[in-house]
Amino acid sequence: MGAESRVRPHLIPAVIAAVLLVVALGNWPYGYYQLLRLVVCGAGAYVAWVSYHSKYPWAVWLFGIVAILFNPLAPIHLSRAIWQPVDLACAVLFLLVCTVTMGR
Repeated sequence: MGAESRVRPHLIPAVIAAVLLVVALGNWPYGYYQLLRLVVCGAGAYVAWVSYHSKYPWAVWLFGIVAILFNPLAPIHLSRAIWQPVDLACAVLFLLVCTVTMGR
């Protein structure tokens, strides 16, 4: 395979977001969760943008929703019992998108 057929510009942000989401299952100070919102929102928006320019239109909607859910400007307040499965599901989504090649 040529280098152009294996393009994965979303790999590093997606892995960082997935790791932070899994780590968020622990008990951390509120500042960590603020950082988590910023990083996951940015990574979700970036993956949505990259997928818009690829052949995966479903990922635009999915990661757009993730970016909105974790946006730090207008935070969505949920209980810890609800955030934990959401964090885990989003971590799995970010890891799944790592296996997808989003070249043009």
